[in-house]
Parts: sequence; structure tokens; C-alpha cells
Amino acid sequence: MQTFSYAHATHPEWQGASALVLAQLRGQMSSSLHAVTPTLALLYITDHYAQDAQEILDHLSAELPSVTDWSGTVGIGIAANNVEYFDEPAMAVMLLDLPSDQYRVFSGVSPLNLGFEAHTALVHADGATADLPDLLAEMSGRTETGYLFGGLSSSRGKSVQFALAADGNLSGQGLAKGVFSGGLSGVAFGPEVAVVSRVTQGCKPVSRARVITEAHNNLVLSLDGEPALDVLLSDLSISLERPQEALQAVRNTLVGLANPPTGSDSAAVRKTGNFGSDVLVRHIIGLDPGHRGIALSDHARVGGQLAFCQRNVQAARADLTRICAEIREELSPEEMLEPQAVGATGSRVGASAPVQRGITGAIYISCTGRGGPHFGGASAEMQIVRHALGDVPLIGFFAGGEIAHQHLYAYTGVLTVFTVDK
Repeated sequence: MQTFSYAHATHPEWQGASALVLAQLRGQMSSSLHAVTPTLALLYITDHYAQDAQEILDHLSAELPSVTDWSGTVGIGIAANNVEYFDEPAMAVMLLDLPSDQYRVFSGVSPLNLGFEAHTALVHADGATADLPDLLAEMSGRTETGYLFGGLSSSRGKSVQFALAADGNLSGQGLAKGVFSGGLSGVAFGPEVAVVSRVTQGCKPVSRARVITEAHNNLVLSLDGEPALDVLLSDLSISLERPQEALQAVRNTLVGLANPPTGSDSAAVRKTGNFGSDVLVRHIIGLDPGHRGIALSDHARVGGQLAFCQRNVQAARADLTRICAEIREELSPEEMLEPQAVGATGSRVGASAPVQRGITGAIYISCTGRGGPHFGGASAEMQIVRHALGDVPLIGFFAGGEIAHQHLYAYTGVLTVFTVDK
């Protein structure tokens, strides 16, 4: 089984980092364990290199002439197998050996061809893009499974995306050279590209899930028929008569939102005390004492569920380990499984598979609010992934928001592995 070639490096100058990356890639491609002429590359850079994005892409594509398609973005931090690069100049590249008719790079100047049968898609997006949730929903609708995975670019300066397609740009966009700001870009994958994907949450519920019984836009007015602010104060054991204490507690609290339950297993809070992947974590952005309401950073849906939560290191570590174990179990189940399409949690995506499958490469997109420091030390998050998943080719970045299914998440990690029959 051949695995994808990948490389990563840090250097004060992008030329030095690219030289190190190219040396690693060429060394791997000289081995029979890796493809010699891959055509698709993923490129992630930290924001230290953002101003040089076009030069980096031009240089790497010239040095790797067989690679005709590029996709990627910028992050405050980037990741590779067992290592995280935060607040330092770094880049990571993965070369994906996939049939050329089984993927398409898309962007604003090279939209997804309607003639291409997309099953899943890796999506990079600019968080400042207008109507982003609607665009993600539309993109999800263009895939057979509806499953997207990816994240929002994160940068303290210029926000960029890489999207260079072998089949060219729209008429009138000939000057576009593969580096963009704004909108969506990424790679759509065909039915023969099998992936397994999971979402891990980084927050632990501190209250039971309640039903939103009255709301207006992003203002929650009542929960289970009681004033929402009163419920919040009761659950956190705080009082507005001690404003400083209350303000600090609210700042440390978020909310988990879920759609109205449709069955007995649709509770926002699992029996294990964790959130499921159907829960979206959002910030509390204000309190309204006059209406006894709570203002959220997202629309509140009457009939939906809400649970208060807080970031929790132990819960994040346990949940990350869980999703890695689930992925390994899906690749090597104890019993023969019937072929299946993607499930609600994005468990199996792509073509039918036999009992044993191997990992050819992986992409991990985590939140800028996670990373090693949140997990207990430098590169701790990626070390957990490597320990649980094994020594597999892996790159990724730390995003301003994570994409899975058609939703935007926060404080989550989205782990996706490419698989092949053994």
C-alpha cells in the first residue's frame, strides 16, 4: 500500500522552509512506498508567510511539475504528524495520489463543474464572506453525500487561499494565478475516493439540555418556559448582585445548540456527558436584563435545544481519543460490514469497502482555541492523534471555524482520513 508523501518545516524565510519541504518530498517519492507522480497537492502556511503566498505557490509548483492542482490556505497555526507550528513561520505540503478523474479543485474563478460527480469536498473559506452558511449549504447540496470537511482561514494579517486547477479558470479570469482572498475554495472528491471523517468537540456541558421556548433572532428569551437569563444564573450559581463574579462566569461559558429532537437518541447532551456532532457551540455575546434574555453569536431556533458548556481539557482529550479509535475500528471492524453510504455523523463516506482498509493520508483541522496549550503542552493535540491513529501522513491547520457536514463549528477538531483497500 502506497501512502501520500508529505513534508513540513519551519524557517525564518519561506525559501528555506520550501527547500526543506521539497527535500523531504523528493526523498519520499524516491521510495516505492510513495507515488512518483502525484498530481494534487495540499498546501498550508502560517500567517508569517501570507504576504508571500503567490511566490510560494509559484516556486513549489515549478519545482513539482507533475503536480497540476493545488489547494490550501493560511492559519495562525498549522499541523503535521506529531507537531504543531504556532506563532512561527512554517509550511506543510501533502501530495495526494488520486485518479485525476476523481477530484476537482474549485474556487471563485474555477467553479465546480456540474458534470463532475462530487461525493465529498474539502472546503477552505474566508470567515468574512457574506452569507457563508448559505454558501456552505449550497456547496453541500452539490455533493452526493452532503458531507463537507474543512475550515475557515485564520490570520493576524492577510487571509489567503490556494486554488490552482489544471482545467483552468472561467473565461475572463486568465490572470488569476491560484492565490485568492474571500469566498470558498477547495477540492471535491469523486465516489472512488473513500474517506472516513469524525468531529470532536472541545467543550463539556455544565447543564442539562433545555428547549428554547421563546427567541427573537439571536436573543433567547425563555428556556423550558422560564426566563433564559434566570436559567443561566441558576445553572452557573451566580447573581447579578455580584456583577464582577457573574461577568467572569459568563465569559467562561458557551452554549451548545442542537435542532429539535427527532428521536430518543437526539438529545444535545449525551449520557456520557459530552456533546454529539450535531451540536454547534456558540458564544454568549450579551445579557438582556430588561427582557431576561441571553444574546448568542448565532440565531436561536424555537423548539431547538440549548445546553450551557465550558471548554474542558479532560473532555477534549477523551473525545479526541474516542474519534481516533472509532476511525480505526471502522477501518478494521471485527465483523464483516455491509457497504454503506455516509451517515449523519460523516462516519463512512465514499465507495463500498471490504473488511480491512488502510490509511493513505489524513487531514486534521482544529480550532485556533485548541492546539497543544489547551491539551497540556506543545504539540499535545497532534501527539494524541498520532498515538491513537498511528504514524500516518497527516497535515492540517488551526482554523477560525471548522466545517463538517454543512455546518460551521467552534472549538472542535475535524479529522478526515483517506482510505484504500488492503
